Amino acid sequence: MILIVDDDAAVRASLAMLLRHAGYDTVTADGPAAAVEAVRRSTPRLVLLDMNFSRFTTGDEGLTLLRQFRLIAPSVPVILMTAWGSIDLAVEGMRAGAFDFIIKPWDNRRLLARVVTALDMSATPDAGTLDRSMIIGESPALCSVLDTVARVAPTSAPVLITGESGTGKELIAEAIHRNSPRRRGPFVKVNLGGLSQSLFESEMFGHVKGAFTDAVSDRIGRFEAADGGTIFLDEIGELDPVCQVKLLRVLQEQRFERLGSSTTRSVDVRVVCATNADLRAMVAARTFREDLYYRINLVGVELPPLRARGADIALLARHFAADAARRHGLPEPQLLPDAAAYLASLPWPGNIRELKNLVERTIIISGKDALGADDFRRSGAEVSTASIPAGTLDAMERSRIADVLAACGGNISRAASQLGLSRAALYRRMEKYDLKP
Repeated sequence: MILIVDDDAAVRASLAMLLRHAGYDTVTADGPAAAVEAVRRSTPRLVLLDMNFSRFTTGDEGLTLLRQFRLIAPSVPVILMTAWGSIDLAVEGMRAGAFDFIIKPWDNRRLLARVVTALDMSATPDAGTLDRSMIIGESPALCSVLDTVARVAPTSAPVLITGESGTGKELIAEAIHRNSPRRRGPFVKVNLGGLSQSLFESEMFGHVKGAFTDAVSDRIGRFEAADGGTIFLDEIGELDPVCQVKLLRVLQEQRFERLGSSTTRSVDVRVVCATNADLRAMVAARTFREDLYYRINLVGVELPPLRARGADIALLARHFAADAARRHGLPEPQLLPDAAAYLASLPWPGNIRELKNLVERTIIISGKDALGADDFRRSGAEVSTASIPAGTLDAMERSRIADVLAACGGNISRAASQLGLSRAALYRRMEKYDLKP
């Protein structure tokens, strides 16, 4: 049973008819008292809650009612309904524990999709068999991530993947798509960090011929290309505030206009985002929109750093060694026990990307069919365990970055490459640890 709470009789009737046609039983309430009574009498599977009642224009009544629901029936998902001009209320509601929010006037197809997602997620089914192609490792930290992926993939919920640079966020995004009902649809990747404000609309939404000087023909955007599938928005923390507003509206409505056109187009796209930035801190600093944060972060997946994955380091190293040997026409080398122990002792600020870089370089330089710890030490960018100070992981990471910078003569590009980091990620770590080239 789905509870609809709204003071407008026409809205209640319209939603009840829509949901009944979709196969759901409904009950309605015209205000807080009736809604609380309905929840106490028969716990609903889902609540659709209007944030504004005619006598209370600030939305405080809706927030108070939401908090009551969370106390009475904490496992029941609540989807908020509000006007676009009151979206701040919806954000406040998300902070208070709401599952999602929709904007009035709503799109029936999108509303039903949100309802299905909320019900699927609240059911918390056991994780099924997961297609984990290209995901290597058996550590508890990784298995916890894969369990979340198995639960969220069959739904249409937007997912935010976080973690340090090089931890495999794109592979997890692909796994979510591959294990979803959209697996036969397109998987479109967009690096927002490399997209300037001037190109954002054309790249994301497309343009028509003549929209600007170089627009010699019509062009579809990334959202249109992802219709029926998944769009992966990487480095979303790098998106400037102006583009954040444009993206939010499309994510909310799944409608847009190509640049230079007044024709509105609709798409059916699942959104998966990724970042190595601390979006919560950016929201607090007002450099990232809070409403956008809640829109993309219905389900969060945090990837562990490589240093927290224990025995996975040796498994990954063997995989990268076999792959590199095959690509370079070399014999596949054996990884000796002292090499595995040495690799496990390093802090890996560049994570999996750094490990892959080091293994491939060592294979090429050594030319051996069995690799020991000394082979990795001699390959150019590694740091001996003796140079890693006792103490925190931050101290270990700082020492490694400092040693690689020194070995590269302060060349940022070379150091970033050897660490498996982007230049921007290396600069952020240098700033964090007060390191100079």
